[in-house]
Amino acid sequence: MDLQDAQALARAIQKLFNDAHKVIDDSQPVSELAARVTEHLSCALRDLVCVTQSFQNWEHASLQRGVDAYLETRGEPAWYGVSGQGRSHSDTIDILTMSRRGFEHFEIGAVDYATTATGPDQTIDVVTFGLVETFAPDGAPILIGMRGPAEMFRREGCRVEVIAASRASATAAREEIERLMRRHDVMRGQILTFGVSEHRGNSLVTFLPRPALGPDEVILPEGVLETVERHVAGIGRHARALLARGRHLKRGLLLHGPPGTGKTHTVRYLMGRMPGVTVVVMAGTALRAVSDAAALARRLQPAIVVVEDVDLIAHERRFSEEGSPLLFTLFDAMDGIGADADVTFVLTTNRADLLEEALAGRPGRVDLAVEVPRPDPVRRAALLRLYGAGHLAEPDLERLVTRTEGMTASFFKELLRRAVLESLREDPAPDRPGMAHLTVALEEMLHGHEALTRSLLGAPRPAPRPVPRVTDGTEGLLSE
Repeated sequence: MDLQDAQALARAIQKLFNDAHKVIDDSQPVSELAARVTEHLSCALRDLVCVTQSFQNWEHASLQRGVDAYLETRGEPAWYGVSGQGRSHSDTIDILTMSRRGFEHFEIGAVDYATTATGPDQTIDVVTFGLVETFAPDGAPILIGMRGPAEMFRREGCRVEVIAASRASATAAREEIERLMRRHDVMRGQILTFGVSEHRGNSLVTFLPRPALGPDEVILPEGVLETVERHVAGIGRHARALLARGRHLKRGLLLHGPPGTGKTHTVRYLMGRMPGVTVVVMAGTALRAVSDAAALARRLQPAIVVVEDVDLIAHERRFSEEGSPLLFTLFDAMDGIGADADVTFVLTTNRADLLEEALAGRPGRVDLAVEVPRPDPVRRAALLRLYGAGHLAEPDLERLVTRTEGMTASFFKELLRRAVLESLREDPAPDRPGMAHLTVALEEMLHGHEALTRSLLGAPRPAPRPVPRVTDGTEGLLSE
């Protein structure tokens, strides 16, 4: 037998096996699940096409809204699930195929749901495993499957699967679902923070309530608050006009100053003044997700990305001649956002000296740096009034101001709380402390044993005392 005869024999044997497999396959009893799908799609299982799109865990609620919006215009949806061992780590098309061939016993079952957050106080149920029969934009029948994360099998994120006889029909439906998902994004206009969430089914993003602060509640030097608000909110109000004149929208704000002077409080004021703006707050270990935060901000613009205590990552520069990788990741995220994006990066720091060299070496990331200093006497009096001492006579108020030089807003907030507690010990009826209660609280906080407390509340640290020199008595003799 020559080579050509051998090749012909091999092809004939292969065809024989394929034909036999098809005959055996077609003779298998069709499961109820496979029959339902093939009847709706009018197509054999082996000819089906599946188009899949995956998303991050925190986008599950938005995906659910996108699918719901897609189904809303195509009749009443009838979701059903799948029961059977091994379904969690198998794709839907594989489940249908195995069900058809009798490899696994899969049946129509209940839909799997989970609860996830859509706001600080709102949740919705999302499908973590379910199928629904509907139609593509071109009218072709399709099957939509939604899947949630399967942590046991190291499958993260959520995804949508569109199964159809035509790839074009499946792709068109998948694109329309994603378009509707972006339109109904639950994160738009919210305040978000990356980290571990307290909400079930959402382990990466937490929704925070939007603060409501008036300008009289932010005690800063004259003109500082107006400058900050004009830079952050004012540019957004004139976004279209600026773009029409060829000006960029992306901006960076650095708030620097000692701890406790009101940097975070100022940021909270900005959040409240911009109710339609998405805010992503990054702090602590969440800073490692700054690239995801920047991408989210660009998609949901107008947006603000708040990076608190950025000096903590800048401080890592001392361990490497090249600098902090995390700091450079932040800079890269700020660069990659695009000049036309209506996104503000707001950085806060207690140590501007650690950042100045890095920011100066890569100019354009921050275009406004504002110092938030320790309050002067006028501002200290304003803070005392704000936190509950406004009823005091002016001479008493002046005495408190004089004795609290160098103290910050955090110090005054704690001072008034202690004064209230002192008044409650005497009489639970009064709703505000008197000068005597404030004096007792202040004496306690200024006492030597609370030096660390004052430091933690932002008070200046005392200069170290000089160490006395110890000699053997010969120093004076040698100098003569």
